[in-house]
Amino acid sequence: QVQLVESGGGLVQAGGSLRLSCAASGRTFSTYAMGWFRQAPGKERAFVGAISRSGRNTYYADSVKGRFTISRDNAKNTVYLQTNRLKPEDTAVYYCAASYSPASGRYNLVESDYDYWGQGTQVTVSS
Repeated sequence: QVQLVESGGGLVQAGGSLRLSCAASGRTFSTYAMGWFRQAPGKERAFVGAISRSGRNTYYADSVKGRFTISRDNAKNTVYLQTNRLKPEDTAVYYCAASYSPASGRYNLVESDYDYWGQGTQVTVSS
């Protein structure tokens, strides 16, 4: 069982930055690939980015590529989402998710591949 707790959301002006964190419980964090998703009001939850359990490989949705960066610290059981040059359309609840991964370099893009989810943190970008 893995419990995930996101933090770091808030209200920011367009062009600003936020660093989201996701702290995981348990001693097996390094065996999980991690992902970030977001859900805007009235929309389906959407993939933002993912990172392999080793941290070597990452993948991003086109909408955030070049602006967002995922990283992880396995010693601290934490994954991060650095969001830069934020736009009003980035406004959403951001969720982190964990997917057990037997391969160190693998990450998952599909919501249904994830086993555990956090409760979400709200990011609001004003214009």
